Amino acid sequence: MTTEKLDVASVATKANVYFDGKCVSHGITLADGTKKSVGVILPATLTFNTGAAEIMECVAGACEYKLAGTDAWKKSSAGEKFSVPANSSFEIRVAEPYHYICHFG
Repeated sequence: MTTEKLDVASVATKANVYFDGKCVSHGITLADGTKKSVGVILPATLTFNTGAAEIMECVAGACEYKLAGTDAWKKSSAGEKFSVPANSSFEIRVAEPYHYICHFG
């Protein structure tokens, strides 16, 4: 189930802009200290490195992703999620704007 609303949260008003504007996100901290980011990735193929484990939740659009150490590209569409281990990386291919929530930890 895709999250549509986050209650009781602090939102960083300044955007994080990566890859020459191909990825733009805002950090969110919930009342219990949980950290997330919400954003959009524009058409591109990008590589992200992780510190903490991440769950990428697709809100709109679609992507293909490949986790570090694997050869297979997998698809993720609206309402779907994929997990990325801590201290790892993943490649993501986007043909249309991909709107996401990234859940950390």
